[in-house]
Amino acid sequence: MSELSREIGEISSRLFDHRPFLNGEIKFMLKEFEDKRGDREVENLFSIIENYTDVKDTHADKIVKAGAIVLPLLNEKLEQSLKLIGEIEKDYSDIQKVCNEKRSENQEKRQKEWDNFIDDMNFNCKRIDNTFEEKEEELRDLYADLNHKLNITNK
Repeated sequence: MSELSREIGEISSRLFDHRPFLNGEIKFMLKEFEDKRGDREVENLFSIIENYTDVKDTHADKIVKAGAIVLPLLNEKLEQSLKLIGEIEKDYSDIQKVCNEKRSENQEKRQKEWDNFIDDMNFNCKRIDNTFEEKEEELRDLYADLNHKLNITNK
């Protein structure tokens, strides 16, 4: 029984204990980095720091000086642009007011013309109706006379 428990313990340690494998992998990785790469990463970091300090010391001043020269000119151009835009906006609003006034005048004019047209049409319709009624009355009188004459001659 003790031998069986020892074998079961050995099987479980082989299945579930990964320390020997992991220790070997860790040693292999350390050896790979130390042998093949050496101090390359450290040298890269130092060169990056050197470049950064160089840019900070020399180029930052150049950028500040260039900004001091260019930014006032840019600001002046932007102010001129804003002034022109304000003038254009004012002109546009003036033109818009004039157009609205003309539009309302034209609408009133068209409304008056329409009202005159409708009045003329009503007048013409009444005149035609009156003329028709007159002609109808004349025809009635004519037929009444003719009918009267026919009645006289037939008797």
